[in-house]
Amino acid sequence: MSDSMRCRGMRDLLPPEMARFRLIEQAFRDACLGWGYEEVRTPTVEHLYLFTAVGTLSPQMLGRVYSFLDWDGWSGERVVLRPDSTIPVARMYVEHGGEEGLRRLFYVQSVLRFAEGDESREEWQCGIELIGDTQPVGDIELILMADEILSSLGLGAVLKLSDPGIMRAILARAGYNPADQMRLYDRLLDGELAVLDEVAGRITGAGASLRALLAVEGDGAPYIENIRAALLSAIPELDRPLAELATVSNTLSDLGRGHTIAPLLMRNFEYYTGPAFQFYVEDQRVGSGGRY
Repeated sequence: MSDSMRCRGMRDLLPPEMARFRLIEQAFRDACLGWGYEEVRTPTVEHLYLFTAVGTLSPQMLGRVYSFLDWDGWSGERVVLRPDSTIPVARMYVEHGGEEGLRRLFYVQSVLRFAEGDESREEWQCGIELIGDTQPVGDIELILMADEILSSLGLGAVLKLSDPGIMRAILARAGYNPADQMRLYDRLLDGELAVLDEVAGRITGAGASLRALLAVEGDGAPYIENIRAALLSAIPELDRPLAELATVSNTLSDLGRGHTIAPLLMRNFEYYTGPAFQFYVEDQRVGSGGRY
């Protein structure tokens, strides 16, 4: 409300919302503890440099952080309100448990990111970090855990798989620099599919199959094989992301878990280094994750 005393983008959780919050939190904690994960929590304030290193937050996300100078006498250091939980957990792992190898950690905590108008600027995350496992075992474990949590809440979710490495390989083969790759990818996610025609025109042998395949979602391994057959000779860099995605897809199919493949799915695609996934309930995204 325009006359509200609360800060813009902030939300009060009244008793009914808190009851739902605790219900979801409990289902999440029960599943994590059952799979052998340990609970952690990181500080609300972190050093800015953790999030500006190459490969951490995207430029779009960095533009939304709450940053300020942590004054200490005549000196100070730039800090941020936690805009992401994965990076602080990675920092904590290095400082307190990096020598232990494989770690299974989870958390329930908020992240704060600037948003326009009265859109939410504080969001609560139920997050899982599996550190040190190899593909595809870790990917499958996290997907199965998410399935278990959603099922315990009575939600039958649609699963979509992707690998941002597919579009990264295509755009790199077309000769775009990293900044242009991100710009074009965002346009694609905003529905400008004509970008695929522009990209195909810069790759010998890609032809019309690029848009015909990537503009739609497909069912599992057969769809991945169609992409491989049509594009691998023109874009050999597709071999690794397609092979990793096929391994996850085949394993899920063997376990009876239906899913679709969606090449155009994850924003901030430079953040991911392998297969990624999203869960939907009635067109509402209720969970996501991937290999970083």
